[in-house]
Amino acid sequence: MSPPALPLLPGNGRIAKIVKVVVLAPMAEALDYAMPDGMLLRAGEHVMVPLGHAKVRGLVIGLETPDPDEDLSRIKPVMKKLDDPVVPEASLNFWLWAAGWTLTPPGIFLNGCLRALKIPRPAPKQGYILTGTAPTRLTKARQAVMDTALVAMTLGDLAMAAGVSTGVVSALEKEGVLAKVDLPRDEAYPQPDPDFAPARLNANQSAAHQLLQMEQAKSAFAPVLLDGVTGSGKTEVYLESVADILRSDPEAQVLVLLPEIALTQAVLSRLEARFGVEVAQWHANITNGNRRRIWEGVADGKVRLVVGARSALFLPYRRLGLIVVDEEHDGSYKQEEGARYHARDLAVFRARLDGAMVILASATPSLETLTNAEKGRYAWVRLDQRHGTAQLPDISLIDMKQHPPERGQWLSDPLVGEILATLMRKEQVLLFLNRRGYAPLVLCKACGEKMMSPNTDSWLVEHRASGRLVCHLTGFSMRKPATCPHCGAKDSLISVGPGVERILEEVHSRFPDARAEVFSSDTTPDAASSAALIKRIEDGEIDIVIATQAAAKGHNFPNLTLVGIVDADLGLKGGDLRAAERTFQLLAQATGRAGRKLKPGRAVLQTYTPEHAVMQALAAQDRDAFYAYESMSREIAKFPPFGRLAALILSAKDQSLLNKFSRELALFIPNTEGVDVYGPADAPLALVRGQWRKRFLVRADRNRDLQAFVTHWLAAIKRPNAVRLVVDIDPYSFL
Repeated sequence: MSPPALPLLPGNGRIAKIVKVVVLAPMAEALDYAMPDGMLLRAGEHVMVPLGHAKVRGLVIGLETPDPDEDLSRIKPVMKKLDDPVVPEASLNFWLWAAGWTLTPPGIFLNGCLRALKIPRPAPKQGYILTGTAPTRLTKARQAVMDTALVAMTLGDLAMAAGVSTGVVSALEKEGVLAKVDLPRDEAYPQPDPDFAPARLNANQSAAHQLLQMEQAKSAFAPVLLDGVTGSGKTEVYLESVADILRSDPEAQVLVLLPEIALTQAVLSRLEARFGVEVAQWHANITNGNRRRIWEGVADGKVRLVVGARSALFLPYRRLGLIVVDEEHDGSYKQEEGARYHARDLAVFRARLDGAMVILASATPSLETLTNAEKGRYAWVRLDQRHGTAQLPDISLIDMKQHPPERGQWLSDPLVGEILATLMRKEQVLLFLNRRGYAPLVLCKACGEKMMSPNTDSWLVEHRASGRLVCHLTGFSMRKPATCPHCGAKDSLISVGPGVERILEEVHSRFPDARAEVFSSDTTPDAASSAALIKRIEDGEIDIVIATQAAAKGHNFPNLTLVGIVDADLGLKGGDLRAAERTFQLLAQATGRAGRKLKPGRAVLQTYTPEHAVMQALAAQDRDAFYAYESMSREIAKFPPFGRLAALILSAKDQSLLNKFSRELALFIPNTEGVDVYGPADAPLALVRGQWRKRFLVRADRNRDLQAFVTHWLAAIKRPNAVRLVVDIDPYSFL
């Protein structure tokens, strides 16, 4: 929609002279600037404005008319209007709301949303076209070029189409027979065709699709939990809803959020097969050129279908008709750096803002989403059977107290027997251990020194394949030393505990004829390597896959019939309030990789606590019983989803200053009914990158304004510049 001839304020007919601008800097609120004569601005436009002695970029968020007697000379004018796509109103409102929800300064938050615009536009490609000038001499090759250059084409394309060398084209350009012209930019992705290849849904899928169509027909905000067992065909169902939206509204845009790059490749291939075009994908590994191209295409409505990671939620959509959050329970939807947010929760609000449908798909829903469905806040669409004749795998527990492996080994005899039987049937095995590297701890057997990351309370993980010790928290890495750095003992460093590389070593020893590979973020660091490994598994080139969570969800390997969980207890350790829920979800997803086609599947879990509620629920495949138990525990404690949490993380290089300020901050805690504050306490990771860390945890009843409480509390005391503060609304990490 084009702006009005003059920027009028609604209702009063007076011309606006003041613009509200969020500068892309850590400012707490928007600033006022005067609109120069002859410049027309509207909300969503990009400007350059003065800030102190600097010139900074900003985004107009509103217009305001001054009082008749107000002196505008004190207000600095906007310096320049920038030629970037206008941010649509709904996206601008969403960004500002999200900044407030996460207690992030709006300039910092918007700076992240607009980062793609810092990438320069690529120079236009040049083409060649006839000028009408005759050549000085005419050859067969020159005639072929002149017959072909009726429309502008690049040098290479024109030479190829005419069947000549590029030198012939260049010579004609020098003679003036051809002229160079700028070719139009191909900014848009091809339009998806909702009728290209409709899926053949079974009866259960068709019923689920019809229920989704009923929600869509409301033409209003419609949150839906698509709750289906592993292998039930949830993806095919929600892709038909994508097609419905694209078909019903030629301007509607659709966003499909995915938690992992590895999963992105699997879903991308389905999207492209379903809609017949390359789909715009948004994640950390796309090129800068594509990043700007997609951002601008989304802003002007030409890009209608986006698949991406959590940050894709902040693209400038003009008309969102549907958001799909696949594997909505996945913890990677929580952003843990910078502005901290949960993409699932923000996706629901974005859909509410646009009056759109949002589909939250999972075989193991988060307790938050499941509770909303049970209370009727979300529609609840279920798929309780696997697609076709496939059945859910049988699940059994191996009590490691009764079947301990030999020293230095990690696979029990019962699991080894299951693997041998599976290999003899020419079927595939997945061994799951959610721990990267070779060993999680390296210590000196002479003095007991543990190899730690510098200035950080984190062990160095041995990666034997690369010969390095790596900190998975800070990214620090070093060659494994030949002597202990503490006592100098030679060849004294030993590896403690297993990672996937160590399991691979044991597999090679026990099953020398089996082809085995590791599937983790270390072996598949990008989309291409992930796709290549997945294809080798699908083609039967790998017999045993040793995997982390990178392979635990979304993949469909027809000949994979056995899943062995090497350490089912791993995720239960620590004080995380969601530890049991996350362990259940992860192991249910991992075991769900078995038997997804014609052949029956089995899953065996090695555990030292077979009596634990998580293990019992998995063995009985009784999800409802586990969630009922977990829900009751949370409700008693008034923890999410029956209460709300916020974390305050303080850090400083000076430990005494940190301790002093944290004690002072505790003195200013507001006395508010329905709100409890715990702390200050040393963080479990008390030292990271040379910064000492303290934490507060705020628990509030659901009817309390948690953000207002935290804002009021922090405003009561001035924080020293040397102390850093991070506020995490609805925290998922407690380290």
